[in-house]
Order: sequence, then structure tokens, then C-alpha cells
Amino acid sequence: MINQIQKLRQLTGAGVLDCKKALEEANLNIEQAVEILRKAGIKVAQLKQDRQTSEGFIGSYIHSNGKVAALIELKCETDFVAKNQEFKDLARDLAMQITAMSPLYVSPQDVTEAVKAKEKEIASTSLKLEGKPAAVLEKILDGKLNKFYEEVCLLKQKFIKEDKKTIEEIIMAKIQKLGEKIEVGRFVRLAL
Repeated sequence: MINQIQKLRQLTGAGVLDCKKALEEANLNIEQAVEILRKAGIKVAQLKQDRQTSEGFIGSYIHSNGKVAALIELKCETDFVAKNQEFKDLARDLAMQITAMSPLYVSPQDVTEAVKAKEKEIASTSLKLEGKPAAVLEKILDGKLNKFYEEVCLLKQKFIKEDKKTIEEIIMAKIQKLGEKIEVGRFVRLAL
């Protein structure tokens, strides 16, 4: 069981006791244990949502061609975490994500109602031209809006280094590992 705990720790970054409990709950199945730890991480992150983030780090990334760059304000609760190399690496990875994927917003809550209405109107017109029935139109529109968020909202984008996870999931995992609330403040992308 020790080898499985070590493997699970490498995969998730979770503590020894958390890994042991997850493995026991999953009957030593690594994949199920990872899922259990991910769900636990979301719960931990939700419990920390009311906390203040008054510390942080400005992450930066300049692409090798020198023609595109990004800065991001990544916030946390204490300077202890802000000075942590893992936190700084996360900020740099997020800046790289912004450089590569050009998000316009941090999260769907930042998208204005006017932009949402315009996207729904465009999708609705397209669907009507395709002859989609009115009964399923609203569900399809919701799906199209979610797809739009995946393109323009940083937290909903697939992580460029690990495309099976979203940026939101990457941040949740860091919250679980570092034990503090972490949030994206703001960002800017510059391109020639």
C-alpha cells in the first residue's frame, strides 16, 4: 500500500493521510482514489471561498518570439503561500495560458449581459436557419453559451499543459494542496 500512496501523492500532490483514506475508500484503485481526492479538493476550495485574498504574486510570461506576453495577478491569503515556488509556478503557467489562448474574461460571471445576449442571438439565428425544433432550442443555446465560455473565460479553458483539466480544476487542486484560497485577480495580454 505504501507504493500506491506514493504514486497517488505524485499524481495529486495530496497529503499522506488523505491519500491513504482515498485508497482505502476506493479499495486500492488508483483512478477512483484520484477522483475521490478531486471531489474532496472541490469541497475544500468551496469552504475557503469566504476568505480574504490580500496577498499574491504577479506572474509573467513572454513568448520566445518576443511578440506576445501576459501578466496575471494571482491572489492568495498569506505571504507564506505567495512566496511559495509552486504558487509562483502556477502564476507563470496561467500567464502562459493567457499568452497562448487569449481569454477575454476571468470567469463567466465577468461576461456582460450584452455580450451574452449577442452570443445567444447569433447562435439562435444559426440554429433557426438549420431548422432546429423550438423544443430543444434552449438546451442547445445553453450548450453553445458554455462553449463560448470555454473559449473566452480563463477559468473555463482547457489547460494547455494538461488538456484533460480546466484552469479552474488546476486552481482547485492547488487550493487543496496549499491549503489556502487562490483566485485570479486580473490579467493583461500584450501582442505586437
